[in-house]
Amino acid sequence: MKRSAIPIVAAVLSLAIVALLIYGITAKGGDSTISDAIRKGEAPQAPGATMALPNLDGGGTTTLASLRGKIVVLNFWASWCPPCEAEAPFLQKAQNRLTRSGDGTVLGATYNDTIADTRAFMREHKLTYPNVRDVGTKLASKYGTIQLPETFVIDAKGRVVAVSKGQIDRSFLDNAIAKAKASAAQ
Repeated sequence: MKRSAIPIVAAVLSLAIVALLIYGITAKGGDSTISDAIRKGEAPQAPGATMALPNLDGGGTTTLASLRGKIVVLNFWASWCPPCEAEAPFLQKAQNRLTRSGDGTVLGATYNDTIADTRAFMREHKLTYPNVRDVGTKLASKYGTIQLPETFVIDAKGRVVAVSKGQIDRSFLDNAIAKAKASAAQ
């Protein structure tokens, strides 16, 4: 009694397709809640505002709440991330402008990076903006960040007004900071 292989192959392929469909439905990519809100013209409150993260340079912690009243360019990054390296000069220039005007700061949040590698990266690229260590990526998870770099621009009232999932450039920063200034005036 010889069986045809066709029903067995069809059954295996059917199971594979069902498994892929289930995976596609249940697999969780980055959280797009903040991005969706901004696309709708909303400015959601920045998550994790009271989460205290250790300062990279030592000496205490920083919270987003402690920066309320200032524009914050929150950038999740790591020394092993090539796009993070490419965007670093734009972030430093934004820091220089925000500091000079007194409007705010760039705040780097390291993502699965060692202290030594982070400090070496900052020295190499002459970065002066403050950085916190997002140990266990707890803050990043509140923003839905799973890929680097990601940047969230927060206005002086603590609301996210712009998001970039991927490498930023000067145009994005200029527009986002201008939006944050205008938003705070409302």
